[in-house]
Amino acid sequence: MKYNYPNKIPFRKFLRMSASIAKNPIPFHNKCFNEAGDTFAVKSPFYGHIVLTRDIHVVKHILQKNHKTYHKSKIQTKYLSKYVGYGLLTSSGDYWLKQRRLIQPAFHKEKIQNLVSIIDTTIETQVNTIKAGDFVDLYPLMNELAFEVVAKSLFHFSAEKQTLKRLQFIIEKLQLFIVKELRMPYKKMWYFLKGDINYHMKLVKESRSIINTIIDHRRQSDETHDDLLDMLLHAQYDDGTTMTNQQLIDEILILFVAGHETTANALTFTLKLLAQNKEELKKVEDEINKANHKNVTPLQSIAQLNYTKCCIEESLRLYPPAWITDRVNIEDDRVENYHLKKGTIIGASIYELHRNKNYWDDAERFKPERFLEENRKQILQYYMPFGAGPRLCIGNNFAMYEMILAVKSIVNKFHISTDNNTIKINPLITLKPVDVKLKFSLKAP
Repeated sequence: MKYNYPNKIPFRKFLRMSASIAKNPIPFHNKCFNEAGDTFAVKSPFYGHIVLTRDIHVVKHILQKNHKTYHKSKIQTKYLSKYVGYGLLTSSGDYWLKQRRLIQPAFHKEKIQNLVSIIDTTIETQVNTIKAGDFVDLYPLMNELAFEVVAKSLFHFSAEKQTLKRLQFIIEKLQLFIVKELRMPYKKMWYFLKGDINYHMKLVKESRSIINTIIDHRRQSDETHDDLLDMLLHAQYDDGTTMTNQQLIDEILILFVAGHETTANALTFTLKLLAQNKEELKKVEDEINKANHKNVTPLQSIAQLNYTKCCIEESLRLYPPAWITDRVNIEDDRVENYHLKKGTIIGASIYELHRNKNYWDDAERFKPERFLEENRKQILQYYMPFGAGPRLCIGNNFAMYEMILAVKSIVNKFHISTDNNTIKINPLITLKPVDVKLKFSLKAP
């Protein structure tokens, strides 16, 4: 049977740029998209045919219209899951569907709304630790804030600071090594001989032990909490059974990983963009001040901070934490003019889709007004910071509530400023900000 792939990038070109691709693949992707079109292919000796796309029709085909034919690839189900567990993010097929149905109720909007006061209190506590004065590295502050929010609001978990710090450290180390393994598979034997694989698998064991301690503590406790952990412990499958400890560890570890780092990234990018764009920052400050004078609850304030929400959404467009997602077809398939052989990996570049000039006016510019109600309808079909289709991020409402409340809290207390208009990125498993520094100056009481 004859298969028809998109414009192919010569492997020698891929090989020539392999060192720079391993460090940061986005410039290579962008160059190929601009030269070959919105969908192109590369044949890898390690992964076979890889198709990359920023074409909305192809993206919607694999994530929505024909999603049953497209499962997550081994990159996630095998290699990533080895380090972060076989949970919602990394599982596929019937097992994923069973887990999604089990866990989904805990993330219904009403459930998340019940957690808003805990989220808000945790954020306020963290914001009060920010020191005013000199320029500081922003990401570590946002990382700690987001981690505390996940730990306390979803799991009522208040372990020793040292334990939380250790879990954060492990997650960071594992992500860096996962990316090295995936981008430089030819070095796998060297990693093994050097002891890197053994060292990181020990970190995996330690992280799972930390999560297991959380589970055991809750099982032995007489207290009940209306949180995700209680729900996971008591949720029953159709046959009346509950999750094993190993399944619980998988899901909780994934939620810790996905639930804090993506938010920390997004908050860092959002605050940096606001500091760079004084006019938009002033609108956010005015909106927040107006909400403050109404003496509303944290949940009510979220509904009144629409422009603030637009700024966060525009930041997520320009710098989507989940910057790329991949699928593999489990049977031959046709999409657009292409006939793809079973087993083809397709990477949907959300980063490039969100900057595709065919879909976005003035695509590189920070324009929160795009997301005002009167403009939303025409752009939302091209906007996928939380994915799309049945695998839409389960925690999207939680993340948006948290980010709105965090921006509100920070802007309430501080004037934020930057001394440059440069934003550097590092596309790891998530899109990470690099060397973003802001100055926090206390506002008059």
